[in-house]
Amino acid sequence: MTSVEHYLQSHNIIYTLHTHEAVFTCEEAEKHCADIPGLACKNLFLRNNKHSRFFLLVLPAKKKMDIKKFGEIVGEKNKLSFAHADELKEKLQLDPGSVSVFGILNDDKHEVELYIDKDVYDADIVTFHPNVNTATLELSREMFHRFLDMIEYGENIVIL
Repeated sequence: MTSVEHYLQSHNIIYTLHTHEAVFTCEEAEKHCADIPGLACKNLFLRNNKHSRFFLLVLPAKKKMDIKKFGEIVGEKNKLSFAHADELKEKLQLDPGSVSVFGILNDDKHEVELYIDKDVYDADIVTFHPNVNTATLELSREMFHRFLDMIEYGENIVIL
């Protein structure tokens, strides 16, 4: 059992666990996880130019990311970019390929800003890695919203 599963169970958040081969990209996930119900999500770890703000953006796997629009939404007029692997490790204790909304559980200092695309927030069922890329957790909308309430990061819902 992963620490994510332990957290969810201890907070009465019901989920379904699906195990599969390791996946590192949305394309691989689509191939190996096609039979898992729900909205597949991608999780992007971004930073500003000064490396002073970090963002975890959760959006549908098939949705094209408009990084300029997201930068405007979060008040970063200068270019946003993907954070480096060492920053991901430092802030969320994750490796590339294992980024997930559940990574926010590792952000003890609340240094990462969490943003959820409205399509993800409104989906009936959503799916995410439990911070390892050999499994996927399936959550109902109610359970996902309960998770968001529990972590107390606010509901930063964006339309991209």
